[in-house]
Amino acid sequence: MKKNLKKTLAISASLALLLAACGKSEPNDANESDAKLSVVTTFYPMYEFSRQVAGDLANVVALIPAGAEPHDWEPSAQDMAKVKDADVFVYNGIVEGWVDAALSSASSDKRVVVRASEGLTTLEGAAEEEEGEEAHEHGHTGGEHAEDPHVWLDPGLAQREVAAIEAAFEKADPANKDTYKKNADAYIAELKALDEAYREGLKDVKTIQFVTQHAAFGYLAHAYGLEQVPIAGLSPEQEPSPGKMAEIVEFAKAHQVKTIFFETLVDPQVARTVADEIGAKTDVLNPLEGLTEEDKKNGLDYIGIMKKNLEALVEALNA
Repeated sequence: MKKNLKKTLAISASLALLLAACGKSEPNDANESDAKLSVVTTFYPMYEFSRQVAGDLANVVALIPAGAEPHDWEPSAQDMAKVKDADVFVYNGIVEGWVDAALSSASSDKRVVVRASEGLTTLEGAAEEEEGEEAHEHGHTGGEHAEDPHVWLDPGLAQREVAAIEAAFEKADPANKDTYKKNADAYIAELKALDEAYREGLKDVKTIQFVTQHAAFGYLAHAYGLEQVPIAGLSPEQEPSPGKMAEIVEFAKAHQVKTIFFETLVDPQVARTVADEIGAKTDVLNPLEGLTEEDKKNGLDYIGIMKKNLEALVEALNA
């Protein structure tokens, strides 16, 4: 609660600074004379889905830069100007705790806002472990549960997010609705093929349990009949307690786990510690919260990285 309040105050202060400095919002990355739709998104999956739907009809930007971890990111005054000037603002929901305050402060009558996860059935995930005396007082170390934001990692739910984004584009730019529909349908067809590849690849695996450093893969596991065993909770920066580490090590030994997954954008030391303890290897399972410079250099996108995730899961679950 205190963290959210701090974010709200910081966002309000950023907007006040912006208005005092220039009296007028700075233009978006798009040229003001350009007739294209101006689309501002929060982080990579929302950017990629929006880009696919927009085609050549919009200038799409992401506020959270490549390589940045989105869970604790906060907008600057310049970011707030982009939010204010956008024709369409696209966010996932849940993960971007700053959005409500930003939209309220940087209000706009013309802007169409889409929370891409709206209407989806969400899962719960462990938020943070209680530690020390507080944990002992409550008789547990599990902490409270929070809504899991990682819906984009289920290709089926990703299709519904794309459809929601398409509807927002059509509302903002009805003259081009047929093109947005065509683009969205083409990308949804790719996501359907990805979903089928996951179903085929994971249907006969030897084991259904996989151990991850960060509890990002609950929706993916739920979609394909797997069981995610996370070392830490929904926040990738969360440090697991010694008791939790011991519990994971015991589980991994009992189930003969051969791979401990870590992710990009986060220090993999926790995963490596568990792997070293049980004689397992580590491998990447990418939550697609942002592209690394290496991802970009290799021309990887959502579909490409999800295929690499599938390959890594199939190998680990059949070891």
